Amino acid sequence: VTHRGRKQVWFNSSLVRPAPSPGLLASYRVILKTNSSGSATLTFFFSPGNIIGSGIFISPKGVLEHSGSVGLALVVWTLGGCVAALGSMCYAELGVTIPKSGGDYSYVTEIFGGLTGFLLLWSAVLIMYPTTLAVIALTFSSYVLQPVFQNCAPPYMATRLLSATCLLLLTWVNCSSVRMATRIQDVFTVGKLMALCLIIVVGLVQIFNGNYEALTTKVTFSMDKPPSIGQVALAFLQASFAFSGWNFLNYVTEEVVDPRRNLPRAIYISIPLVTFVYTLTNIAYFSSMSPEELLSSNAVAVTFGEKLLGVFAIIMPFSVALSTFGGINGYLFTSSRLCFSGAREGHLPSLLAMIHYKKCTPIPALLVCVCIVTQSHHVFSFVCLKFAL
Repeated sequence: VTHRGRKQVWFNSSLVRPAPSPGLLASYRVILKTNSSGSATLTFFFSPGNIIGSGIFISPKGVLEHSGSVGLALVVWTLGGCVAALGSMCYAELGVTIPKSGGDYSYVTEIFGGLTGFLLLWSAVLIMYPTTLAVIALTFSSYVLQPVFQNCAPPYMATRLLSATCLLLLTWVNCSSVRMATRIQDVFTVGKLMALCLIIVVGLVQIFNGNYEALTTKVTFSMDKPPSIGQVALAFLQASFAFSGWNFLNYVTEEVVDPRRNLPRAIYISIPLVTFVYTLTNIAYFSSMSPEELLSSNAVAVTFGEKLLGVFAIIMPFSVALSTFGGINGYLFTSSRLCFSGAREGHLPSLLAMIHYKKCTPIPALLVCVCIVTQSHHVFSFVCLKFAL
């Protein structure tokens, strides 16, 4: 069923579901079709681009605080990557068994029924995704404004306005073109990896110069008292925050060329890569900062830059902002597909199951997502009041 207007053409996917065109599939950067015969080259920007966010720049403090020693903190980071890898393997199996976009929602609906999927969908749309997006957007604006307001906290209104501007800009990008949105994700993923590589290289230079006291056998596992099971669990929770996003590829399963082959392949490449980079980044932090310095820092990467990069320390706040900007784009991209999938199953208004016929973008779902994010404080207060009553 289509509606043709003067400038826009819409397609209701809840009534008819044609296969996406090869051009649309290729634009998601999971697979690039290189010629008309269908041969493809795997690219893995989408998955690590959604995983790498502000967590690796902030979470090391929490992991060290709860683990109690440098050695155990590094073990937690490595095992956190292994847990993410196991989870992503399970999701790869689910993705090829239930080849539907929507991630958790689609799998829960298929396995446990519509009521469970309905509850998960609405909690994700009203609470989980909006609050996460709001926090990431506020983190982005705080780090962008930090070099401008060095001696004080950024003004309240300036932080909110910049956050809203970032959200509106990326919403416009995602509404305008799938290819543009995924290209932005590619560019910012490369930028994130370059920022982390800079930290790793500087840390390796420190190690080669003999500055690795915190990494010696005597200091690595030294602690006043062994951490409890609860503290180790909290350390894993902090590390898991940095690995969040490992399942985002499953939200666009239907837009992946040959998901049975390429979905597992993308996961097997991206998760070990991110785990390796995260572990080396933490080793770099410990090569130049004592555990006491790291625990006293609110933003480990910024403190690292101020200590070793001198006048170039300004790179670190912008690196965090770079990561959060890419994270916002990834969350908008996947949350709109979640709304799209829910509307297609009849659990959300059917308007949200419409995509632009020419641009192939779920514009109604994107607009609803960003509206909920900007009003997330009021929505959360309303939900709390409802539970209280």
